Amino acid sequence: MSRPPASHGKSVRTAVVTDSAAGFAPEWSRPGGLAEGVRVVPMPVLVGHDILTGEHDDVTAPLMVALAAGADVRTSRPSPGQFERVYERLEEEGYDGVVSVHLSGLLSGTVEAARLAASRVGIPVEVIDTRTAGMAQGRAALAALATAAAGAGLQEAAAAAAMSARASALYFYVPSLDQLRRGGRITAAAGWLGTLLSVRVILHVQGGKLVPLERMRSAERGMQRLQELVEGDVAGRTGTVLLTVHHFGNPADASGLAGRLAGAVGAEGVTTAPCPSVLAAHAGLGVLAVTVSAG
Repeated sequence: MSRPPASHGKSVRTAVVTDSAAGFAPEWSRPGGLAEGVRVVPMPVLVGHDILTGEHDDVTAPLMVALAAGADVRTSRPSPGQFERVYERLEEEGYDGVVSVHLSGLLSGTVEAARLAASRVGIPVEVIDTRTAGMAQGRAALAALATAAAGAGLQEAAAAAAMSARASALYFYVPSLDQLRRGGRITAAAGWLGTLLSVRVILHVQGGKLVPLERMRSAERGMQRLQELVEGDVAGRTGTVLLTVHHFGNPADASGLAGRLAGAVGAEGVTTAPCPSVLAAHAGLGVLAVTVSAG
């Protein structure tokens, strides 16, 4: 059973955990990086009988080859035991509580695995279902990290993560529906999409689900429309807005889109990062995704 949070009589140490769907760029988790200190639990990608874990160099090349070849690619959640070991290690390191920030529970069973693990450890763990993914999820984890670093307690750090996630948006440009169809991710949209699997599609995350927005025939129009949707979202917000452009196999497209979006938020407000492998496994090669978050 979890023990109660530490008393207000001493400094409280709150750790932050997330999963690899958060989409941190490689340099962000290195010493001095924006996400230094966030513990990232890898989400496995299954290619045939092989299980790929980790991110970036460990997964990207073999996943690209598998997707290009039309191989069987699936994803899975981390096990409760993986989370349990991370939480126990944090307790051993002297943390008083954990904010665990995760991929939408309507897209993955990761949140349930984290909750099960939280019930088994000796420190309180606040599990946050962000109902989103990518750097929309990642920014929520960073909000918890910043709040904890400022000396706030567990509940305040968890509230900061939840607030950041609610204020975020995530848009996808998908150049082919083949991989989404294979993974069963477009079943609910089958009537809307018809049998036109050659179309390009704009999707977004709404209520924790992947929802189709628009379809078009050309890649040029697809990327243009993605830009227009993001710029429209930004125009409806106040305060600082941060964008991240995710890509998989098409860094030049991402760089070009980031440059064009800089006009809406300033160059310092736009970053690029590889698409998390657990998302790329479903969206396929050539995906572009943009997260919109409050700064």
